[in-house]
Amino acid sequence: MFIDEAEIKVFAGDGGNGCVSMRREKYVPHGGPDGGDGGRGGSVYLEAVEGVDTLLDMAGRHHWKAPRGEPGQGKKKAGRDGSDLVIRVPPGTLVYDGDSVILLADMVPAGRKVLVAAGGRGGRGNLQFVTSVRQAPEYAEPGEPGQSRRLKFQLRLIADVGLLGLPNAGKSTLLSRLSAARPKIADYPFTTLKPQLGIAELDAERRLVIADIPGLIEGAHEGAGLGLTFLRHIERTRVLVHLIDMMSLEDITPIEAYESLRSELAKYSPKLAAKPEILVANKMDLTGAPEALADLRDYLPGKQIFAISAVTGTGLRPLLEEIWQTVQRAPKGEAIVESPPAIMSEVSAWPTPTAEPKAAEPGATIPSTETATDDAELAAEVQAMKADDQRKGKFYRRSRKAT
Repeated sequence: MFIDEAEIKVFAGDGGNGCVSMRREKYVPHGGPDGGDGGRGGSVYLEAVEGVDTLLDMAGRHHWKAPRGEPGQGKKKAGRDGSDLVIRVPPGTLVYDGDSVILLADMVPAGRKVLVAAGGRGGRGNLQFVTSVRQAPEYAEPGEPGQSRRLKFQLRLIADVGLLGLPNAGKSTLLSRLSAARPKIADYPFTTLKPQLGIAELDAERRLVIADIPGLIEGAHEGAGLGLTFLRHIERTRVLVHLIDMMSLEDITPIEAYESLRSELAKYSPKLAAKPEILVANKMDLTGAPEALADLRDYLPGKQIFAISAVTGTGLRPLLEEIWQTVQRAPKGEAIVESPPAIMSEVSAWPTPTAEPKAAEPGATIPSTETATDDAELAAEVQAMKADDQRKGKFYRRSRKAT
């Protein structure tokens, strides 16, 4: 199932508590403290993985939690770190903060890994609190809570070419002729209800990824007919192929169809409207199509228009060669997040939780809006433990004097 939007909440693991332990061993009457430190909680990462093409996993599971670190033990044994949780997402996924709706990361290219929630630090064992005057502390540090964050995902397909057209213009038929994709094809509007990807092979060394976008209608830039959902999938394409039905069953001329498409693109995004375009007149095998093509060429005298029939295959090879040449000349798509927002640098100070995977590049990490550490409260808790330990020491010394 194709899912292109999802919302989840991620929870990094809490740090393990430090251990309060005294060494007890035969012939060692005053062994002293030997409590180990707690392990660090597991962190949560996002990774763009080639071959993953849907957000279905996130749609079916709304809470993702990394394991916590294990507590420290006696004999100076440190607790085991919690394992990191890596969530696989399709390349081209946009990651938003679920509360502020700030765009945080653009998961391109494939292989990119981003830290979204850092695991809590492990607490220190009582061995770490030994001083020259306090040689047997009976307190340890609790582990810190892991970070948590709500995330929203929006998938934008990565393709070289985007097929555009009004409903029932023949886009799915053309995709099936140019590639091995087998989209649903029927003689009625809105047959295609979700974007389809296909790979067209010109020869052994030349390939194109083509995206078939469901038909656009008037008002698509405002969301009519799920237009906003469909239009965002072609923002990353390098070339747009406008497929125009020469003999539409609807009461609309090819000229009106072209102007409608251009208008929706310009209203949605001027940058999208400025992409290189190739005009294709489809269904040229039908009676009356040559006359309609002549009218369209008179209306657009400076435009090259390719006449094809997706059903019979007429004119497809020259079209495919032109698409390839245009793609080679077109600039490559860029990441939508050019520089990470300022809030994404806050977690960079956190030490790497484990050797693998390493933290993402600077600026690619995301802090939690629900802060995991309250230094003032933690310091007060440790001070209370120290005061209690000091009271116990005074009582012990007085008891020895009394005897």
